[in-house]
Amino acid sequence: MGVIGELLGLIFGGGRNVLRETAEVFRENAEAGAARAVTVQEAAMQQFAAEFAVPRKGVFDRFMDGVNRLPRPALALGTLGLFVAAMVDPIWFAARMQGVALVPEPLWWLLGVIVSFYFGARHQKKNQEFQRDIAASVRLAPRVIENIDALGALRADSPGVAETGSDAAVTVAAVTPEDNQALEDWHKLRRA
Repeated sequence: MGVIGELLGLIFGGGRNVLRETAEVFRENAEAGAARAVTVQEAAMQQFAAEFAVPRKGVFDRFMDGVNRLPRPALALGTLGLFVAAMVDPIWFAARMQGVALVPEPLWWLLGVIVSFYFGARHQKKNQEFQRDIAASVRLAPRVIENIDALGALRADSPGVAETGSDAAVTVAAVTPEDNQALEDWHKLRRA
């Protein structure tokens, strides 16, 4: 029994726990880790409190605080504005989107870096798809130019948009009034 007692004393004795200490080499002690996390959190909160404890009295400080709050609402409202623009004037919107398709790849990368820096690195996991889509967009440049020209020809204020050309039948059909049942009904109601 003396050998077993000494062995147990070696492992658990002297205020030490060799098994626990060995396990902590391979796995963090959860209690000690939580204590360290609380210390880090408290230090961060104290730093934030010290930063915002200084009263911002100057016009520049108030202006910069306002500027720092603008990007997220501006992006959200701008996106909603795009939807409204698409409904109000689809031809104008389509022409602008054709122009967006011509933006070169380095500019998309720069925009991606700026947005990633401000909002976090969210776009990194789709890096390969992004490159493939941009390359496909660049290949569409000649088609985009044709689409912009075709959209411009569709505008009501484009010169010659209602021109019938040398087709006499279309010319006659364009100037011959048609029966308008709703208008005739309205005339009948007005006469009665």
